[in-house]
Amino acid sequence: MLHSEALRRLSEISGEVVARCYQCGKCSAGCPMAASADVAPHQVIRLVQLGQPGEALASATIWLCAACRACASRCPRGVDLPRLMESLRSMVLRQGAPVLIASDLPKEILARAPQQAFVSGFRKLSG
Repeated sequence: MLHSEALRRLSEISGEVVARCYQCGKCSAGCPMAASADVAPHQVIRLVQLGQPGEALASATIWLCAACRACASRCPRGVDLPRLMESLRSMVLRQGAPVLIASDLPKEILARAPQQAFVSGFRKLSG
């Protein structure tokens, strides 16, 4: 496994040891959002392990994670993938990515969408 500044930073923010993941794929198999993801959850970890954090940070997968913990409960190595996904989102936001502002959302969406979607979205995108 390659060591990189991004890997060190991710481990520091998340408290997780990314090297523990041995790519069994159980997290991706149990993920309810995997079908919508551009990169499977276990592949996000692999990108970081291989020293390609830019690709992991650019993936839509880190924003789709619902933190349902299905992956964490299946992981034979005890890797807390939702915690890693949250840490990756934090890394993106710390780089100055645009944030979600409630007043910018169309009123039609606000009226129709479930409130939990907004709570989750604002936690992820409000910096």
